[in-house]
Amino acid sequence: MQLFNQLHPEWQVVLAPHKVLIESIANSIDSEKVAPKFELIFRALSQPLSNTKVVIFGQDPYPTLGHAHGLAFSVNKNVSRLPPSLRNIFEELSNDLGEAKRSNGDLSDWFNQGVLLLNRILTTEIGSSMAHATVGWQAVTNSVAEELGKHDVVAILWGKSAGELRKFFREGFVIESVHPSPLSAYRGFFGSKPFSACNEILIRNGLAPIDWK
Repeated sequence: MQLFNQLHPEWQVVLAPHKVLIESIANSIDSEKVAPKFELIFRALSQPLSNTKVVIFGQDPYPTLGHAHGLAFSVNKNVSRLPPSLRNIFEELSNDLGEAKRSNGDLSDWFNQGVLLLNRILTTEIGSSMAHATVGWQAVTNSVAEELGKHDVVAILWGKSAGELRKFFREGFVIESVHPSPLSAYRGFFGSKPFSACNEILIRNGLAPIDWK
């Protein structure tokens, strides 16, 4: 299956100018060593653009074998020891909404509600972070951000890499803080209340809130 064909038809239209680049990337990576699995690389863009209400940008996939499954920050449901950034996300989620701390690291339920969980770099090599930082993914995901900014999509931007995309989104639709990694979470991620803030924006614009639990 060609990589471009993994995209939902609505995203194929948006990303048609990058079709040659996408296939070039596909040819340059080792499908046996890639994270996530080859058939999940475009999972985040497998649903209609028109269904998207929120986007959360990550940096690149988890390099640990069996963790990444095509959605930023999310891990396969059988992963019991969650990555540190995801644990911090769930800590803030619990404090923000006053709910019990979530333990299921598979964020497919968010995705199915219209939350696009997109890494800026869509692949890496198993065992190596940022292995594909220079293959060209940023051009593709920048175009995704630019398109989302034309719609009433709330952008949740955590950290410097995600913050570079702020220019594509309208004021009033951006929630921004430092990254939830252990290196920075205590410098402004904890206490930022992004989940309730996001739902307030959605409700204000006549859209159903996300059930983050």
